[in-house]
Amino acid sequence: MKIFKPITFLIAACVCSGLAKAQTSIQMEPFVIDHRSAAGSTVDLSFLHEKPAGKSGFVTIKDGHFFKPDGKRLKLWGVNITQWTRSSVQLPTKAEAVFWAKALARYGVNCVRLHFLDFPHSRGGVIDGRRTDTRHLDSIQMDKLDFWIAELKKNGIYSDLNLLVGRTFKEGDDLKDHDQVGWAKYVSYFSPRLIELQKEYAKQLLTHYNPYTKTEYRNEPAIVILELVNENTLFDAWERDALHPLEKPNRDPNFKAISPFYSDMLTQQFNDYLKKTKSPQQLAQLRQQAGVKEGELVPRIRKAAYQTSPKELFNTIVQFYMETERDFFKDMRRYLKDTLKINQLLLGSNDFLHNQPETPMIWSNAAMDIQDGHVYWQHPSWPGKLNTPMVNEPDSSTVVKLSRTAVAGMPYTVTEVNHSSPNDYESEGIPVLAAYAGLQDWDAVIWYTFEPKSTPDFKGYIPDAFDISHHPVKMPQFAAAALMFLRGDVKAGKKVIKRNYTTEQIRETMRMPQSEAPYYTTGFPVANVLKHQVRIGSMEGPATQQFKPLKENPVVSDTKELAWYTENQKNGLVTVETPSSQALVGFVKANGKSVKNLSANISNDFCSLTLTALDNKAIESSSHLLLVAAARAENTGLQWNETRTKSVRSAGSPSLIETVKGTVTLKGLKNVSSLSVQPLDGSGKPSGPAVMAKKTTSGWSIDIGNTATTWYEIKRIR
Repeated sequence: MKIFKPITFLIAACVCSGLAKAQTSIQMEPFVIDHRSAAGSTVDLSFLHEKPAGKSGFVTIKDGHFFKPDGKRLKLWGVNITQWTRSSVQLPTKAEAVFWAKALARYGVNCVRLHFLDFPHSRGGVIDGRRTDTRHLDSIQMDKLDFWIAELKKNGIYSDLNLLVGRTFKEGDDLKDHDQVGWAKYVSYFSPRLIELQKEYAKQLLTHYNPYTKTEYRNEPAIVILELVNENTLFDAWERDALHPLEKPNRDPNFKAISPFYSDMLTQQFNDYLKKTKSPQQLAQLRQQAGVKEGELVPRIRKAAYQTSPKELFNTIVQFYMETERDFFKDMRRYLKDTLKINQLLLGSNDFLHNQPETPMIWSNAAMDIQDGHVYWQHPSWPGKLNTPMVNEPDSSTVVKLSRTAVAGMPYTVTEVNHSSPNDYESEGIPVLAAYAGLQDWDAVIWYTFEPKSTPDFKGYIPDAFDISHHPVKMPQFAAAALMFLRGDVKAGKKVIKRNYTTEQIRETMRMPQSEAPYYTTGFPVANVLKHQVRIGSMEGPATQQFKPLKENPVVSDTKELAWYTENQKNGLVTVETPSSQALVGFVKANGKSVKNLSANISNDFCSLTLTALDNKAIESSSHLLLVAAARAENTGLQWNETRTKSVRSAGSPSLIETVKGTVTLKGLKNVSSLSVQPLDGSGKPSGPAVMAKKTTSGWSIDIGNTATTWYEIKRIR
């Protein structure tokens, strides 16, 4: 008797809509992510993770990448955990911690970034907010954190702890102008008292004993990274003119200009630096250039004087800021490594504003273990275009911007990234970045943000611009992309393009025009990022070489697995073609392109189709595949402004999707006699009747779109 063995496939395809004016007539249907009913889901990627996290010991660095002690490479695919939206919680109760740790593992998460831990307990952090200082930890919150880390560890999920993020200092901290420093951006680098307070907090947190893992945090291998200061650099402050007191202080606590007291302190430190590093003749020349007399302090120049400042004075000030940051990092490193004896990898801060030249802060951060970047496609709070497709603008893509920060010989991580909601094209974000993160051979991609809901009765919708936890497009895509990235389906680029800088070049980037963004390297073809690996080779010279222009359409990676098509910023398309993961992302209908095992004939103008194996086999012979199928997503009652560039009402439950309609064809499958296609619901379980694929001369044709869903399971019978 012949035995027909069922072989399971899972399909995930994501589609966003076309031109803005046409969007209003597109039908939207309810589709809600349901984590609470997902036990036994078809989509369970927890098998990807070694359990417990850190089983073989602390992660180390070898050849510029993360490695486990057993010699295996470690890549991190994760989410930030925050508490900004209603019904969300950063530190869940014990019962909820058990639930959410399993839910995250099921979607392929193997790292969480615990971000705003230094908030007061009332806002989800571990600081005891009932006191007149911020120098004591809340025991109840610490117990929640202990259990949370233990449950994450149990499910194969590493933790990244952030030290200084949103701490709001109080009178009892004995900090001058405590009510004016906000979240202590900038001042944290040079105020002796603030540095003392940062060390004190680090000691309290990292020497804390976790009764559930039976280790102090500093000895916990499931805590993989410690970040010192979030999105914090003196060069951003200089660009904002925030290193001098402002007439009208910014009320935003995040990027607050320094007070007169700290401005005077920084100027005095600058003059002390001049005495230590300059000869009497050099100091006299700088005084002359600054227009000050003997005995007077040499002032620090403001942004308005960038272009008119003499070269020696300008370069000296930039170097002072660079060394101030580097010395802070080195001092904190000594304290954490030598005094506290921590075993984790250290990350200083993040390259996060790509319209600014932050090469000097990359130099400063080279004193740590890891280089890191943050970016958002069309952040709703920042100036610039909104609600346009990234595939039409590869030169300003998240891929290109993030790639400027990677340094040869150092791991590179992305600890914040997203395509903000609402955006008619946000389905492009996750698959494109996952693919090119593989080409660039990055070590971690951690999405911002996932907000665990505190109660089981949460009604599924998209809570804010960044929360992906119940996003009906992003969560299915997240699972497909986890497979692509963690498995290394997209090979690292064969060639590494290196940019070398002298220290003077690094300093002078600060007054290069914004037209040179994001690399601030004259003549560097950013399309290299889409073709090869890109790194900073040296920051001590020799000078950056002259690069050859790169104008290709499409730009094809040197591995031949990725291609980016665009012409006159229209009809952009990214294709991914590897043995185990394949994708079509962008204006699929207009391009008519296909890849080895996947083609599509759909009615949606803009789409992102991702096909990936759920095992280690190639798609053509795999026993389990994933294909997620979705269109644009929004909440019920969402309202746009007249130009469809900004939402004026985000509304609520249920979330809605534009269903992908048309035909997907799977080509080149081996030993197949029939295919059964099962639409899945928001929990990853069957939704509606299964349909049978049709055998054609091109392959197996699948009609999709009859059920409102963003993913399908496909069972193959040999």
